[in-house]
Amino acid sequence: QVQPVESGGGLVQAGGSLRLSCAASGRTFSSLTMGWFRQAPGKEREFVAAISRSGGNTDYTDSVKGRFTISRDNARNTVYLQMNSLKPEDTAVYYCAAKQTALLFLVPTTQNRYDYWGQGTQVTVSS
Repeated sequence: QVQPVESGGGLVQAGGSLRLSCAASGRTFSSLTMGWFRQAPGKEREFVAAISRSGGNTDYTDSVKGRFTISRDNARNTVYLQMNSLKPEDTAVYYCAAKQTALLFLVPTTQNRYDYWGQGTQVTVSS
């Protein structure tokens, strides 16, 4: 079992920055590909970013490209989501997800490909 635990959410003004963290315990972190998803009120959960086991491959949804950066520290069993130039439409609950894989460069973008999920952290961007 893997238990991702998110932190770092909060309230920020438009144009500001936040860094989310997700610590994943239970398995060798370097065997996990990691992703971030978000769910805004009244909307379905959507893909935000993903990073491969080694960190050598990443993917982002178009709306966050150039503003968000996903990274990982395998020594600390933690994945990060640096969010800059935040917009009110970024307001959502952000979820961390993990998938155990043998593939070094896998970066899934769909929810059903992830095996483990955190409880989420709220990000609110005021205008």
